[in-house]
Amino acid sequence: MNIIKYPNSDAVDKTISEGEPLLALISFDGKTAIMSDIDEAMEHHILLMKAGYSDRDIDKYFRIVFSTEEADWTFICPPDYKNITDKRRRIAEFYKDGFSGISDFLAEINVMVGINIPKRYHRHLDFLKDD
Repeated sequence: MNIIKYPNSDAVDKTISEGEPLLALISFDGKTAIMSDIDEAMEHHILLMKAGYSDRDIDKYFRIVFSTEEADWTFICPPDYKNITDKRRRIAEFYKDGFSGISDFLAEINVMVGINIPKRYHRHLDFLKDD
């Protein structure tokens, strides 16, 4: 995985060692991750732009806010995820892929924490429960 640390490795590594919050974007294909101190970028789409990517590509990444204590996943499944037309299957696949990709990223940077989906993002998960 190519991990881009914005604005640089030293700044991001310092933030991690201090246990301060960071933003990260992990590409759906698992090949690229972009991370930064939350105060440096403030929002995921801003981090994309600062790292030299288009903010319009936000729906190509799993998005987390994390520290050495926890990781919160901004669980928003794009309507065209993997071109799966069935909403239930699409969300289930996004859930499975996201946990895998985010876990791989966190392990690669040696941050071993649980992945939480904050209540405000449970709308898609609740859809899976409805019958």
